[in-house]
Amino acid sequence: MTRKLIIAAAVAALVGSVSVPAFANSVFIDQFGFGHSAGGVQSGHHNSIGVYQNGVWNSSVSRQYGNHNTAAIGQDGFNNAADTWQQGNGNQAGVGQFGSSHNAILTQDGNGNIAAGVQVGHGCSASVGQTGGGNVAAFVQTCP
Repeated sequence: MTRKLIIAAAVAALVGSVSVPAFANSVFIDQFGFGHSAGGVQSGHHNSIGVYQNGVWNSSVSRQYGNHNTAAIGQDGFNNAADTWQQGNGNQAGVGQFGSSHNAILTQDGNGNIAAGVQVGHGCSASVGQTGGGNVAAFVQTCP
């Protein structure tokens, strides 16, 4: 469990400690193992995407339309999938998945929203949708 917390903290620190030129967007991807896929799109300014994947066949997609949005995805295991979609300004989304066959979708349409979740075990599924401003949502799941 300590290793998982260290990985999650590393992904969060990576996204939060970035120094880039004015109006720049940033993408950081670290993948270990094989068969992973990571992709996304950014439109706007000061958006940041960080992805860490370890294991086999993990996939992630992050989409950002607006300004000052942050998305962080960390996955350790196999066959995990995560998708973040952000439209607006100042949104933050984070997913940590440990184990296998998890699925997470975080959707934010508005400003200043925060969504974060962790899934551990096998076969968890989560979907969070936020519309408007200043919303906060968090989930933690352990599946057999």
